[in-house]
Amino acid sequence: MNQPFVSVIVTTKNNHPTLNACLKSITTQTYQNMELIVVDNSSTDDTVDIARQYTSLIFTYGPERSAQRNYAAHHAKGNYLLIIDSDMELGGEVVDACVQQVLGSPDTKAVIIPEESFGKGFWARCKNLERSFYVGVDAIEAARFIKADVFRQVGGFNEELTGGEDWDLTWRLREQGQVARVQEYIRHNEGHVRFKTSARKMYYYGRHAAAYFAANPTTSVVRNASGPFARYKLFFSRPRALFRHPLVAAGMLVFKAAEYAAAGVGYWRAKSMPLENVHE
Repeated sequence: MNQPFVSVIVTTKNNHPTLNACLKSITTQTYQNMELIVVDNSSTDDTVDIARQYTSLIFTYGPERSAQRNYAAHHAKGNYLLIIDSDMELGGEVVDACVQQVLGSPDTKAVIIPEESFGKGFWARCKNLERSFYVGVDAIEAARFIKADVFRQVGGFNEELTGGEDWDLTWRLREQGQVARVQEYIRHNEGHVRFKTSARKMYYYGRHAAAYFAANPTTSVVRNASGPFARYKLFFSRPRALFRHPLVAAGMLVFKAAEYAAAGVGYWRAKSMPLENVHE
């Protein structure tokens, strides 16, 4: 049987600390019938030099990762696209598992690959605990291995979105057919997680959240299936897992509350003031 050709897409911008491990994890996959495409957003560090060690398919494009991913998909030759971030590392058999899943199920249009976090410091342990609750939850996990013609049929990523674009795409993919799962993992390198930096990031995403909710209407911003109430309900539905390490659990709950608070401030500030008039 002919093996499908897979295009692995990685978007970058000043990703020196994590990129080498990311690209190495791709080029050492057990599955080899694939190409690696890197789309860089005008990095000022040695990101591009690192990428050149692994592939000649390097492009410069922006301004955000959705546009970068769509640009890469336009140039991709694969029957399937695997789209990951530059701070992710693939388990050695991820691509092979995805290919076997789609070959065994003709109706499968996309595949979810579960993620686990790792990093440095106490807050990284909190993020690792948080992400462990999301495995198998459709409302939170998003597809990363996608049939190329279906990706193009649904229009790829919504370039108006900054945050939530993975969920938005996955909802549209579900309308085309089955979104399956594999057991292999992606490892997400959180680096040295800092409370203030994470809150600032969530504030940024909050500022742009209105576009996501406009594209994906919900009766309540906070009560939707991936929102605060749903996630805290999920955490407390598994008390043994949550409180196995009580200090980490407490830190995770506080950390998540702070992230939602920052996102909420960003969201409501953007609602009351046009984004172009908001100054950091």
